Amino acid sequence: MDTGERAARQPSRRRDAQRNREALADAAREVFAEQGLDAALDVIARRAGVGNATLYRHFPTREDLIGEVFAGAAAMIVEAGEEALAIEDAWSAIERYFGRIFELVAANQGFNDLVTMAIPTVPVLAEMSAHNAGTVGTLVARAQEQGTMRGDVVSMDLLFLLGPLCRAVPAAAALRPDLWRRYLALQLDGFRSRAEHPLPVPPVGTERLDQAFADLWEA
Repeated sequence: MDTGERAARQPSRRRDAQRNREALADAAREVFAEQGLDAALDVIARRAGVGNATLYRHFPTREDLIGEVFAGAAAMIVEAGEEALAIEDAWSAIERYFGRIFELVAANQGFNDLVTMAIPTVPVLAEMSAHNAGTVGTLVARAQEQGTMRGDVVSMDLLFLLGPLCRAVPAAAALRPDLWRRYLALQLDGFRSRAEHPLPVPPVGTERLDQAFADLWEA
């Protein structure tokens, strides 16, 4: 094959490579949504119609693939946070923000995994987690200033309690798709100022909670 023939084939190879990458991302999006982030990668490769070698050539690690697939979802969470922060009534903002997160969680097992684990090796997801923590912290402070949230609550309390509720969403959805709305409302209601009773122990720090979520991913 001469130089001219090789040059002529390069655009075709690039197009093939791009098609394979897109097919892998689409397949991963489907499989992660169905089975969660620990789904077997060879299942993704088969659904995309490519071999394992092609998968690893485009996405050397599981984290690389997760970052590709969920960048859009991470952006949606950031956008939901910005929309919530623009709402004057802090309690309404909290309900709207967590309601949006739970809508995504109920529709996608992979996203469910994302919001209940920390994956520090995926930059876009680390940024999402940081933005989420900042949004919740601001909303908690505002709600307390407005007198609608009990004064001894910290943002980590919401994040810690709502994480396990996310994990229960699939079981609730099996009974009724929107059943999570009932339990989210019950959970949030415990943070209202009118429910205030002294809490028996102090909260954990942000660093310890972040590490606990990171340990879930490493397990």
